[in-house]
Amino acid sequence: MMEIAPLEADIRRRIAVGGPMGVAQYMELCLAHPERGYYATRDPFGASGDFTTAPEISQMFGELIGLWAAATWRATGSPGKLSLVELGPGRGTMMVDVLRAAKVVPDFRATIDVHLIEISPALERLQRQALGSADVPVSWHRSIEQVPDTPLIVLANEFFDALPVHQAVMCADGWHERVIKMEDEKLHFSIHRDPIPLFDKLLPSRLRAAKIGDIFEWRADNIALEIGRRVARRGGGALMIDYGHAQSAIGDTLQAVGGHQFVEPLLAPGLVDLTAHVDFEALAHAAEGMGARVHGPVPQGEFLRGLGIEQRAAALKAAAPSEYADAIDAALVRLTSEDRTGMGRLFKAIGVADPKLERLPGFEA
Repeated sequence: MMEIAPLEADIRRRIAVGGPMGVAQYMELCLAHPERGYYATRDPFGASGDFTTAPEISQMFGELIGLWAAATWRATGSPGKLSLVELGPGRGTMMVDVLRAAKVVPDFRATIDVHLIEISPALERLQRQALGSADVPVSWHRSIEQVPDTPLIVLANEFFDALPVHQAVMCADGWHERVIKMEDEKLHFSIHRDPIPLFDKLLPSRLRAAKIGDIFEWRADNIALEIGRRVARRGGGALMIDYGHAQSAIGDTLQAVGGHQFVEPLLAPGLVDLTAHVDFEALAHAAEGMGARVHGPVPQGEFLRGLGIEQRAAALKAAAPSEYADAIDAALVRLTSEDRTGMGRLFKAIGVADPKLERLPGFEA
C-alpha cells in the first residue's frame, strides 16, 4: 500500500472528525500549512521547480514595473515618504529588477521603504539573499495590514490566483458548497448536503440562470478591500497582474501544477501548487467599494506594450552579445503573445489608485 504523505494524513483526520472539508480550507492547508504546506517547504519557481513566472522569464518585466511605480508616484503628487509593497515576492527577482530600474528616478528611490508580504520561510530566505545588497530599507510582514500607514504603491504578480477559492455547485434545490470527502480510501470532490441560503441573490444577475452542475468560484476580498481603503485614504496605487477572467463567470478553474505539468488537485496535497483564475470584476468591486478608482483590467500584452517593452527589448539587444538576441526575442514573445503559449491575453493587469487620479500609466487606452 502506498504511503500517505503527512499533510494528506492530517487532512484525512480533519475530515474524519469534522466532516467534509470546503475547497477553500483544503487549498489553504495545501499551500500555507506552516510545516507541510507547499510554500512552506520549497522554492517552486524556475526550470527546477513547478512553474515559471513573468519576472523569472525576463528582467524586462520587473524593470517596466519599477518604472510604472515611479510614474505612479509622480502622478500621485510625489509624496515624500512611500511604502513600496510587494505581495508574494517569490524569490525577490521582481523587486530586484524594480529597484534597479528605479535608479533612473533618484528622487523616487530616495522616498521608498520596501515591504514584502510573505508567509513562506523558505521563500523569505531567498528574498533576503536577493535583496541583501539593496540600499533601501526592506521589511518583511505576514499581511498587508502590518505595513505602516503611509502613502503606498502595491505590486502583486501572480499572487491572487494562489489565494484559497470557495466553490459552489448548482443543484436542483439551489447552490451547494463544493467539498472534499473520503470515499474508497481516497479524497473525492462532493457537495455539502444543505444548500447555501440565498446564494443566488449574491451572484451577478447575468449568472442567475445557471444550469445544474455549474460551478461558481469566489474568494475572500479582505486584501482587495484593504488595498482600496489604503490608496483611497492615504494615496498611491496598486498594480495587480494575474491570470483570470475580466468578468465574473461560471466555471471550475481549480488546477494543480507539479513539475511544469497539470496534475490532479487531490492526489498530492502539499506537494503540488494549487491555483484558480482570478475574478477581476470581484476584485474591482471590492476596491471601488472602499473609495478607490479602478483602471482596467487590460491584457498583459497590451499593458506591457503600453509601458514600452518592445523598445526595452530593442535596447537590450543592442547592448547584449549577439548570442543573447534570440533569448530576448523569445522572452518578449512569451510575455506579450496572445496565442495559446503566450501570457499576453490570459494574464491581465488591473490598477487601483487614489480616486483623484484619472489616468494611470499603462491604462491610458
